[in-house]
Amino acid sequence: MKTVGGFTSERAQAKFLAAYEQALDRCWPGRTVRDVPTAYGRTRVHLAGPEDGVPVLLLPGAGGNSLMWHRYVGELGRDRRVIAVDPVGEPGGSTQDRPIEGAADLCRWLDEVVEGLGGLGPVDILGCSYGGWTAMRYAAHRPAAVRSLTLLDPAGFGKVGGRFLAWVIVGGLAGLLPRPLRHRAAGWLHNATLRDDDVMGLAGAMMGFRRRLPVPPAMTDDELRAVTVPALVLLGERSQLYDAAAVADRLRALTGMAVEVVPDAGHDLPMRCPELVLDRMAARHAEIG
Repeated sequence: MKTVGGFTSERAQAKFLAAYEQALDRCWPGRTVRDVPTAYGRTRVHLAGPEDGVPVLLLPGAGGNSLMWHRYVGELGRDRRVIAVDPVGEPGGSTQDRPIEGAADLCRWLDEVVEGLGGLGPVDILGCSYGGWTAMRYAAHRPAAVRSLTLLDPAGFGKVGGRFLAWVIVGGLAGLLPRPLRHRAAGWLHNATLRDDDVMGLAGAMMGFRRRLPVPPAMTDDELRAVTVPALVLLGERSQLYDAAAVADRLRALTGMAVEVVPDAGHDLPMRCPELVLDRMAARHAEIG
């Protein structure tokens, strides 16, 4: 029987949502919330910035939600229409009603989210890890809907290995430590997320969620060539997900993407280097007009 992601109980859901909303209210004041119906479930979207600003759509990594972008929203929202999505099948404000079995389902879901918001025009997409893979697949599927991509250590470049899984598991356990020990562990594990007290405040509550989304398969050369919209790819030099230098060489050889390997950053790049990401995004958007 096919399953969908969700909380293990109503109590677990209520506990998580209470902590999540408190964190968002504290980190992201003045946001507007929209719920967009899709074939895969109700999708929660958090909006900020001027309504007439060029839209930038934010897609988090696996196990993430809109809160991961709280350090980005203030700057982006100065003159951009920020659209932060809680993907269905991830712990957040959305609910999943139908299984997502691969990239085609994710593209259809994102199509319905964009259409449900209405009148956006082409969007810039900022996606990290799993969200970066989703963004690439969507840009190949619906290039007219995408103005540009900014991808932070995106998934989809090979089998997820034991090194990455161990990093995720140990990081998850470290997230349950008292604050001083958690901050100290951030340096040992090369995981800046552990220092973000607002995000890590959800660590315990997330234990009550069961994720049921597909693992990204390795993208083929033809699939990468199919991503023709302007794209900036930032890779962590110490990425726990793959050999960043090898991925950078492959992207430069196959695509017109602008690629940068960020020194000392790992898969925690979005949390470690928000100022760098924002600077590179602004420069890239100025280039494409």
